[in-house]
Amino acid sequence: MADSSSSGAAAGTAGASQPKAAPKPPNPVFKMMGLPNIRFKLPSRNWMIFFTVTGSFAGAIIYDRREKRRSQQKWCDLVAHIANEPLGVDQMRRKLTVYLAAPPGDGLRVARDHFKEYVKPILTAAALDYTVIEGRREGDVRASTAEGIRKLRRKAGEQSSVIEEPSVESAVLDMRERMGIRDEPGAKGDLVIGRHTWKEYVRGLHEGWLGPLSPPPPPVADVIPAELVEETMQDTAAGDQPSDAAQASPEQKTEPEEKKEEKPSKPAGPAEPYILTADYPSAHLPSSIPQSLDSSVPIEFPHILGFFNTPIRMYRYLTQRHLAESIGSQVAALVLAADARPYRDESFSSDSEVSAASADSTPSGTYEQQTLLEHEEKEWHKSVHKRDEENKDKEREWLDDIVLDQRIASRMQRATISPEDEARSQRIASEEEYILGQERPPPVAFWQRMWIKYGYGEDEETLRKKPILPIVDDEE
Repeated sequence: MADSSSSGAAAGTAGASQPKAAPKPPNPVFKMMGLPNIRFKLPSRNWMIFFTVTGSFAGAIIYDRREKRRSQQKWCDLVAHIANEPLGVDQMRRKLTVYLAAPPGDGLRVARDHFKEYVKPILTAAALDYTVIEGRREGDVRASTAEGIRKLRRKAGEQSSVIEEPSVESAVLDMRERMGIRDEPGAKGDLVIGRHTWKEYVRGLHEGWLGPLSPPPPPVADVIPAELVEETMQDTAAGDQPSDAAQASPEQKTEPEEKKEEKPSKPAGPAEPYILTADYPSAHLPSSIPQSLDSSVPIEFPHILGFFNTPIRMYRYLTQRHLAESIGSQVAALVLAADARPYRDESFSSDSEVSAASADSTPSGTYEQQTLLEHEEKEWHKSVHKRDEENKDKEREWLDDIVLDQRIASRMQRATISPEDEARSQRIASEEEYILGQERPPPVAFWQRMWIKYGYGEDEETLRKKPILPIVDDEE
């Protein structure tokens, strides 16, 4: 036993005294480049957690943006053949109307970015013209929509006491009429972004077609009663002494006036509505109204604020491809204008017919226009849902329920994409088909696309369109 222990101790002493292996010499290439000796090894636990979280988040963003671009490119290719259709020299391009309003609790820039990111690429691919009607405050879109319809009614020959002032737009239209320039034949349409804008749009349609052409009289509170004027005249004739404010010197009178002028004036709000929702049944329908109004499409506008809603906002940031697919199909349906249907009337069954008496009254049931994008109201900021305590009876387009008149609601149409176009979009997504009348270009290598995008190269299409200038020798 003593020999074995002594031998084990001797072996341990010999192992401890054995020198460690010399470190591996660095790579001479790294040494010449001035880099340290890089040793390849697995990262630590903390670094593994960091790389996993950041890599997963970056991968989710890259995948979502790639699918989003593919979806938008699919709908752009579906409508791109419209840009290649010939147009007469005396025709103007078909024009759509885009209704845009600042979301509740936020500014107009957010709505503009939403339009530029999801809607504008498809309109640009089809080479269509569009007019944007913007609203910064609640009621602006309603007033602009109603005023546009009233101008059409005045132009159709209806009598009005309003004298329109000349503008640049009216001068351009008059010039085009004298030159014989007309609009391109084809269905037009209205593109409404967001639930709040949709409410104002529907309210503006009813106000424009059912309301009067002349503005309503001012409220009674702003008019001085005649009895008060007579009493003031009698007191002055009797020789009563004026009040202290009247005896003040002119210098004293000018001081408050100067102070009032120094105060900044508040921006003027939207014009008051020409007709109330309760007066819809008694209003007469003008003879200039068409049998069917222009097709309209409500576009989703998910917008939520608040720190505690960060998880919802993060999820939407990582799933923009679904929103691009939904908006792309709706915009493409309005651009193609191949199919349209009237909005559904849920107050009547599909088998029943609407009588002539019910067609001239305000419906008591539910219409499809009233429930579109209704889920967006739950995400509005809480400050928007507060009513003014002083004017509780004042109309609020965003908070009040949508009131429809059967005569206007039955004329509204919604653009839908036809089954043929839907099937063609699927073939475009699977690369079985391309733009009508064109062949799909050959695929471009990844490095070449990156060189064209971030370098100094040019693709073949650009080089083909680039003019070739002759070489002109110097005269000297």
